[in-house]
Amino acid sequence: MQFIRPTQFKANFHCHSTLSDGRLSPQQLKDMYKQQGYSILSITDHERPHDHSAMNDDDFLMVTGYEAYIRPDPECRFDVFTQEIHLNLLARDPHNTDLICWNDKCVKYVKDPAARAAMHRFGSEEPRRYTPEYINRFIATANEDGYLVTLNHPVWSMEEHAQLFQYDGYFSMEMCNFSAYQSGLSEYNAALYDMLLRQGKRVFVHAADDNHNEIGPGRPGDDSFGGFTMLCLPGDTLRYDGVFAALDAGDFYASMAPQIRSLEISGSEAHIECSPAARIAMLFGAKDTRAVFPQHFGEAVTEADFRIPDKAAYVRFTVTDERGRHADTRGYFRDEFDR
Repeated sequence: MQFIRPTQFKANFHCHSTLSDGRLSPQQLKDMYKQQGYSILSITDHERPHDHSAMNDDDFLMVTGYEAYIRPDPECRFDVFTQEIHLNLLARDPHNTDLICWNDKCVKYVKDPAARAAMHRFGSEEPRRYTPEYINRFIATANEDGYLVTLNHPVWSMEEHAQLFQYDGYFSMEMCNFSAYQSGLSEYNAALYDMLLRQGKRVFVHAADDNHNEIGPGRPGDDSFGGFTMLCLPGDTLRYDGVFAALDAGDFYASMAPQIRSLEISGSEAHIECSPAARIAMLFGAKDTRAVFPQHFGEAVTEADFRIPDKAAYVRFTVTDERGRHADTRGYFRDEFDR
């Protein structure tokens, strides 16, 4: 079965504009990403969903969404030393701009009272609580209203694993949040992802910039273009509903630079092809791994064949380039490939 196909569309599902705390306008962000070869962008401003579909063109789609946050403080105040959770909500309907479980203290980027009153709301309006029970209810409410929910930057959020493992209903976790990664945090979440997979959590992984563009494009420390998601869309055609079909099916992978050109699994045999790499590795929930390297320093490897161990409940693949940047597939469970 071919899980990753050669025709792919490049996407960033997490960034911020002048509608919240970003430095670039939505139009500037769209132009910037299109120039860099992206086909899909979601501007996920904080607690401020906005329909940007008027900016679509034949080879570029804007996905409607926003970023929600839940903090222990009842006033939703930010504390640099305290845990919190951030979730991105991606709307299946591009015109859906509902705010889930409205909390007046969170909607801080809309100052005008009339504009606040006009914002669409869905779900109960009550104080937000940083508990697994409330968070799962929030995610379920978002799903009910037609949103796909992502788990954002768990390292930056300082989330404890014991709490993270209780979350349900989100479809994908940020394997890399580039803004946090650029700042020096260890926001490449491969070890955490394997913990989730070993527990049987069937969640996917993607990568995103989470860019605010405070430094500016092309300068050292810039937070753009370092985390992206590559999607294989139905019919190899760029359509809004096709984006969500790919997200639902897990037909995508996370990357910080390398490209996975194809992945095929037939029974216990896997074949992967990629851009020039320093290592291709297969992980399967064990202390052991399988890895393929070039024969000599200065060379690269572009494909590999693996045999999946009989005891492996799942398998996933990582491609690493000479600069230590990764591309990661999701975990594929045995009932998906052992047919």
